[in-house]
Amino acid sequence: MKLSLQDSDKSALLDQLGEANIKFQQTYPGDRPDRQPVHTVYGGANLFKADTCVKMGEIALNNLLTYAPNFVELARALQFKNHEQLPTLEADVAALTAKLDALSPEERKQEPAWLAYSVYNKIVAKLKREAVEDFRVDFEDGFGNRPDAEEDETAVRAAQEVAKGMQQGTLSPFIGIRIKPFTEDLKQRGVRTLDIFLTTLLAETGGKLPDNFVVMLPKVTIPEQMTTMVRLFELLEKANGLAPGTLKMETMVEATQIIMDEQGRNPLMRIIRASEGRCIAAHFGTYDYTASCGITARYQTMAHPVCDFAHHMTKVALGGTGIFLSDGATNVMPIGPHRGDNLTFAQLRENRESVHNAWRQAYHHSTHSLINGFYQGWDLNPAQLPMRYAATYNFFLSSYDDAVFRLKTFVERAAISTLTGDIFDDAATGQGLLNFFLKALNCGAISEEEILATGLTLEEVQTRSFYRILQGRRAKAAK
Repeated sequence: MKLSLQDSDKSALLDQLGEANIKFQQTYPGDRPDRQPVHTVYGGANLFKADTCVKMGEIALNNLLTYAPNFVELARALQFKNHEQLPTLEADVAALTAKLDALSPEERKQEPAWLAYSVYNKIVAKLKREAVEDFRVDFEDGFGNRPDAEEDETAVRAAQEVAKGMQQGTLSPFIGIRIKPFTEDLKQRGVRTLDIFLTTLLAETGGKLPDNFVVMLPKVTIPEQMTTMVRLFELLEKANGLAPGTLKMETMVEATQIIMDEQGRNPLMRIIRASEGRCIAAHFGTYDYTASCGITARYQTMAHPVCDFAHHMTKVALGGTGIFLSDGATNVMPIGPHRGDNLTFAQLRENRESVHNAWRQAYHHSTHSLINGFYQGWDLNPAQLPMRYAATYNFFLSSYDDAVFRLKTFVERAAISTLTGDIFDDAATGQGLLNFFLKALNCGAISEEEILATGLTLEEVQTRSFYRILQGRRAKAAK
């Protein structure tokens, strides 16, 4: 066979290309396999207690059982698939529930009511087990601008409560604080609160931080604000005996300037790079962002088109970097207008209608986020938690069969290409498919056993890395 290219010339060119390819892969490693919470609850620092997350779960469960005492009620309120076929009489609902309870998981899937039944029961189980996945002790919008002495005292108390929660095991799996922004008028206050909180917390715990602890820096507009946070982290780590790189941060997308700068460029990647590897997530601030776009309060919702524009710009700027993205919050609270124990029938009905309307809005907003690839959002009130999980579980369960087919097909194809050494491209694509199941598994939508239908083993799933899965299969094939 005749060739025109000399090996030496070809190798020189391909080696140069290899350097560029590796640099690109380092910048865009693909989706991170670490667990990402499905939401973050922002709560005022002045209200935070060691058992706040536990109490929020109790309130959330009571809210669900009050306004949807069974899965049929929830299905109707949210208009789940096949809700028209569900019974209306209480006795018939009880009979259907008993029937579904008695079926095996495989048999249950053949029933029209399977999805609504499964989503409801998973919500109840989640609220009992782990209602809050992520919590931010908020010293910004949720706390407001108060006298310095009051914020100092609150920072100390909040740190003590976090330490107490660590000891009692009552904290959420992910936790952090949101300080004030590094704008010229608030930078001193933000740094002081960060210092007081961390110094107090580490003194109380003997130098230990909670698992998955992070500091949220809001209203970031320029890379220098991120760089300053990194330098402060270094000083705090040295002063408190923490290993370099221990402290992590998040940024917020809540101003038009973080979407497009004065030169008409999207600065998000430069802002993330300025964190020097410490920034792990970017959260969208619905109401600050819409306000920065000149949207009046009445129309400041997650459904506004300017939010979708910001979402897509963020996805384009940070796609493939491994930075977790979070959507914003719904500000309509599912709380009835009437309070008390002796309400009239009309008042109870008005409460139910009000709550169900708020539920639908939150459910549709969260579903819209999921469809657009934002698997995390904000919650502001415990009554919102049931709808967070309703949208999340419905999204994953209704997409499960299709996702199984896609990943199973890809695994089979990857087994062939792995033998040719084409691991990286397969791993990058496969990780995206695998992450669907990892996200569903993390939030309780599916079990580990349900991933086995993809052709992966439990041992492979537990690696959380498609690259490692391919490496393992390649090693076995070579034997």
